[in-house]
Amino acid sequence: MNNIIIGLLAIIGTLIVYLFMWKLHRRVLLPVTLPIFLGSIVIVLVLLLFHIDYDTYMIGGEWINQLLGPAVVALAYPLYQQRDLLKRLFVPILMGTIVGAVVGIMSGVLLAKWLGVEEFIIYSLVSKSVTTPVSIVIADSLGGAMPLAAVFVMIAGMGGVLIAPFIFKAFKIDHVIGRGVGIGSASHAIGTARAMEDGPLGGSASTVAMVLSAIIVSIIAPILAVWML
Repeated sequence: MNNIIIGLLAIIGTLIVYLFMWKLHRRVLLPVTLPIFLGSIVIVLVLLLFHIDYDTYMIGGEWINQLLGPAVVALAYPLYQQRDLLKRLFVPILMGTIVGAVVGIMSGVLLAKWLGVEEFIIYSLVSKSVTTPVSIVIADSLGGAMPLAAVFVMIAGMGGVLIAPFIFKAFKIDHVIGRGVGIGSASHAIGTARAMEDGPLGGSASTVAMVLSAIIVSIIAPILAVWML
């Protein structure tokens, strides 16, 4: 019974924080006001303030986590709506995703090597730009740490969403499909959720890029990681 109450409190609290941050983001349209970014910070601060450990929070948080799969599947709907256009642009989207996957892997590995990071940590961040279930499997197969891989995925997702507007502006990337492919390749589901705010076409392009990136990175990550190390 206690676990049920704790779980319900965690779920209700998380939903309240998210809804509040969502309303704030609607009023202040800035990258730093994204609900998933600010909401995560607020939840962490609340847990620290009230000395609530992570395992206790996850009694309810795990229920929310289980909805990740259905949420990703739901992305198929806008994909279906834009299927004709996406079919015509499949080759450019594929090429853009391949470039994004290679750059994502190489930039992470090279920066980590330059900083003198240990190899098992590098193996954990190789797949940072793909969705968590895929990333942790890749990291585990390379000898990395799965918990670290999940953390790097979250950092890549939030970081990509935060800096994407500045990158788009600096390189004058105005087309919604180009933006969608870029953020989907670099920031997986978190980036795709952000791309949905630009409309169903951008969200659909980001969804395709996210799926293709997971496949491409699964194939090339072990090769590039071993070659570069």
